Amino acid sequence: MDIKKIVLRGVIFMTFVCTLWGLVSLGNKDSVYYKVPQLNCDCPPGFKLNENNECIAQNLYMAYTTENDHGVGGLKTALPKVRDGFSPQQIDLGRYLFFDPALSKDGSISCATCHDPEKGFSDGLAASVGMNGYQLTRSAPSLWNVAYLKLFFWDGRAKSLEEQMKGPLFSKEEMNNTPENLLNTLNNIDNYKVLFEEAFPNRNNNTITLEEIYTAITAFESSLISLNSRYDQYAHGYHKALNEKEIEGLNVFRSFVARCAECHTPPLFTNQQIAVLGVPEPDGKPLDPGAEIPYNDKTMRGGFKVPSLRNIEKTAPYMHAGNFNTLRETVQFYTDGRGHAVPENEELRIHWHIWEPELSDDELDRLVDFLKTLTDETFMPEVPTELPSGLSNTNHNS
Repeated sequence: MDIKKIVLRGVIFMTFVCTLWGLVSLGNKDSVYYKVPQLNCDCPPGFKLNENNECIAQNLYMAYTTENDHGVGGLKTALPKVRDGFSPQQIDLGRYLFFDPALSKDGSISCATCHDPEKGFSDGLAASVGMNGYQLTRSAPSLWNVAYLKLFFWDGRAKSLEEQMKGPLFSKEEMNNTPENLLNTLNNIDNYKVLFEEAFPNRNNNTITLEEIYTAITAFESSLISLNSRYDQYAHGYHKALNEKEIEGLNVFRSFVARCAECHTPPLFTNQQIAVLGVPEPDGKPLDPGAEIPYNDKTMRGGFKVPSLRNIEKTAPYMHAGNFNTLRETVQFYTDGRGHAVPENEELRIHWHIWEPELSDDELDRLVDFLKTLTDETFMPEVPTELPSGLSNTNHNS
């Protein structure tokens, strides 16, 4: 069949569906449908809708042919494989679920409580706070560009977003829910019944499933793309995007002395590996074993996932336990070297790059200047003002 006809039919069909749902939502004010928000039929920025109603990622890095160091200065390097192909309706449904405290047992916290868009999709705390004020032991990682990641949680114990989200949803210390209670809650909210039917039109019945919940939230989180920073503009050839001091910082970042780029590899600014750095714990706290536990490997004791540095300016405090309040303090830790704060009875296999490079104050300042060029919130999603559950969209950490 002519590809143009296929595309045209797809566009006509989705226009009809979106129009139909718009009319339904504006129907009888006494009906359950009156308060149902209309799901978006367009892809978020940075994605293109194909003939199968799938949102496919689009960015300039797709023009580059290899993930290996490539191009002048190594800047024209491709991104790893991305999670895309979700429908606009699934992404938008995931957006409502992400901000809805109905997903927690007592309706008090949402995913956005610990992943606040205004704080780089983190929460601004050294250690996050769960249900009933329970103090957790690690900071909340940013969600920008998670569509490209292979490891999740600080200790890398999850290998997919779907696997990751089960942690906070069903942890007694965090959202304190159970699969049974979550399904019961959402299946008794008529608004969500309608929205899930729209986002998953080929289902066998009108019962919301866990897989649909996981898919929708994954779809939304995978749409959080940040690839239009001043650094990116520089990497794509607009060299006026960075000033002289920021370029000096980039040179330090990529130098053989500092070696920042070997773990925080552009353009994602992470090599997606576990690294043992010997980061100090908060006063009075025992050493966090990190990746040793899920991997059952003593050589990974004290090891944590190398985080992306995208939007790092927005996500203070830094490290797994929020040890450092500023970027300047953080880069100072690296130049001071090999885990001097590690307890004497611990024998950690500190990553060999952490070796006291003895960078000057000026070099450290230039590093911070460069890191701030990685900030880009161009594609910040819209925060819902009303939620399908009828609960308030609140964030107790804001």
